[in-house]
Formats: sequence, structure tokens, C-alpha cells
Amino acid sequence: MKLIFVHLFILLAAEQIRSSPTRRLEQFAFEKYLTRARAVLDRVPLIDGHNDFPMSLRDFARNQVGELDINDLTTLEPWASSSSSHTDINRLHTGKVGAQFWSAYVGCTTQYKDAISKTWEQIDVVHRMVEANPTTFEFVTSAQGIENAFSQGKIGSLIGVEGGHSIDSSLAVLRMMYDMGVRYMTMTHSCATPWADNSQVDNPGGVAVHDGLTPFGKTVVAEMNRLGMLIDLSHVSRKTMRDALETSTAPVIFSHSSAYALCNNTRNVPDDILQLVVANGGVVMVNFFPSFVTCSSTATVQDVANHMDHIRNVAGVDHIGIGADYNGITEVPVGLKDVSEYPNLFAELLARGWAEADLEKIAGLNLLRVLRGAEAVRDQMAADGVKPFDEWIPQADLPAESLPCSTGQIKSVKLTTE
Repeated sequence: MKLIFVHLFILLAAEQIRSSPTRRLEQFAFEKYLTRARAVLDRVPLIDGHNDFPMSLRDFARNQVGELDINDLTTLEPWASSSSSHTDINRLHTGKVGAQFWSAYVGCTTQYKDAISKTWEQIDVVHRMVEANPTTFEFVTSAQGIENAFSQGKIGSLIGVEGGHSIDSSLAVLRMMYDMGVRYMTMTHSCATPWADNSQVDNPGGVAVHDGLTPFGKTVVAEMNRLGMLIDLSHVSRKTMRDALETSTAPVIFSHSSAYALCNNTRNVPDDILQLVVANGGVVMVNFFPSFVTCSSTATVQDVANHMDHIRNVAGVDHIGIGADYNGITEVPVGLKDVSEYPNLFAELLARGWAEADLEKIAGLNLLRVLRGAEAVRDQMAADGVKPFDEWIPQADLPAESLPCSTGQIKSVKLTTE
């Protein structure tokens, strides 16, 4: 009986705290911030730089999207039971998402094997998902396309290829992917390519393969500039970051990375690189994965906001965006459980004194500026008569593990009319 009494006392005390005037005042203030945050996201498109939902379509539905109802996946298995299922149409609308870069991702085990075909399958499934839900999504490939879709109440849908291994060291494949609608490529993933080092070489004991970008890697950057494809430096080594920032004439992005100063994970961006991003005019799109936010398995919306505070202090508000990494992460911050809760982050920033004009920038205006910058470089290079870069990667740059799956480059032959 005594234990029951103690338990009841604790419950009553907890309820009194929850219903106290201070608690009610805090809740009232938060609701006011939340109302203002939603109004901001009604004015400008919230553009997320990275969502792995297409990977879920591959893993859970074998890319069979023609008859798949993705309006509500909270009760449909296996999505309902998955810790990495954070996206469906209803939640996208609740979260005020205005545009989304959908990730076309295939793992590093496909490198030197079937990376190209599997990546094309992921590009294809994004197109078919959009076509199957025309009242919700609009496939777009430009800054103006994002704004047009937003004005029509649709979610502008773009594609980012996550990992340079997906082009199999071929500029021709890169160009074909651009023609398929790809508008950024992450230069590496969890493996180095034959032309770029990835972030894991910066871990203790890591050894660089190339010391950043190889000469061919710099040609990849130049061809992406010529195409108007955004260069994504999430997942790459610090030296690769520097090399790409020095080489690119267009603004770059980090599609889903946070601040290294607050979490010393090599997937994050160090302060010296943040300063180079300022000079380049690029944007760092903050990741929500607790491993990159607090370097632990737990985080809160306040922790994510701390990263935005830090990047603003170092680089300025013009260089911040959002790249949550939903559907690619297994843990999520408290207050940001899925795509429906983006407004909570903006309410938190308002509570910290951020101006609504600054929120408009991090929501989408910064990314629109960067994308327009890449488009302007593309147009200027075309006006200057710059032709497609048509080099092949030197055979000496290809590792031994790639050779069993390669027939080599075509030998030159002398053409004759005989």
C-alpha cells in the first residue's frame, strides 16, 4: 500500500509540473513560434538536400512503385516497423516540404561491378514515383523549376547521385546522368574512387589514397561546372574538400553534413573549410543524424540548432541549409522524428532570436542562390565555347581490383577508305 501511495504522489506531482503556469507559458510561447515558422515555410520552399526514400523503395518494394500508395506509410509494413522510415506524402505536407533532392544511392560494393546500372535504376524509380503521384510531386531540374512547382503547391523533386563510384570514372556516364535529371553528385561515399579520397581517410589511422583529388578528379569537377551539376562534398576527405573548392568555379554544397567543431566526426565540416565555403559562395546543409550532431546515438532539435548557430557564427547565415538525411538514418533527434517535424526546428531558431528573413534563407533561398550560381557558370562556359571534357581516366589510376571487370580503353585504329 505504501508503494502505491508513493507512486500516486509522483504521478500527481508530475502532472502538477506539466500543468504549472510556467509550463503552460512555455507551451504557449512555442506554439506562437511554431505558427510563425509555418508561415515562413508557406512563403519560401523548404528545400531538403538529402532524403534516402528511393533506397527504401528498393529495399522494401523492389522499386515497384506503380501501384504503391505512399500517402501514409505509418501503418504499411515493412515501413511501419522500420526505424529508418521517416517519409511519406502526408508527412511531407505536414512538414511543409517545398522541394526535395532524392538520393540515388547504391553502396560501395557495386564499385567496379554494376554501380552504373543500379544507379540508373534508382534514378528511374524517382522519375516513376513522381509520375505516379502527379498532384504531389513535380520533377524539376532548375532553380526556377523549384519555384514554379512551389507556386503550384507541389513538391519540386530533384535527384542527387550519392557517390562518385556511380559514374565508374566515366565523364560520358556523368553527362548521361545529367541528361537524366541529376543535379548534384556526391564526389565519394564510404569508399574512395580512383580519383578522389573519401572522409574515412581522415579517421585515426586512415591513409589517403590520392591526397585529395587526382588530376582526373579535377577534370570531373570542371565537367560538372560545365554541365551545371552541383558538386557535393559530403562524404569526402578534407583534402578533397580543399581541392574541389579550389578547382570549382561554381558554388558547391555539402548536401548532408554538420559542424565538425561540435561533433568531431569526419563526415562534418571543419571551421577552416567553412571559411572556404564562404569564399566559394556555397552552402552546408545540416544533417540530423545524431552520430553527426552529438557524436552519440541521441540528439534533440536543440542540438541540431546548435550546429546552425555555429555555422552562422563562423560562415554567416548565407551558407546554411538543411540536409536531414531522413530514411538513411536509424536514430533521429527528439523533436525531429520524421519529415513532418521540420517546423519544430524553425520554431527553435525563432526562440533563439533568429530573424524570419534568416529562416527564409536556410529554408531554401540559400540553396536557390547556389543552384542559380551553378547555372550561371554553366551558361558562361557555354558562351565562352567550352566543349565537353572528353578525357578518359588514365589506366594507371585504376586499382587492380577494377581490372577483372574492365576490358580497358579502346586502342586507336587508323581509318581507311580502302
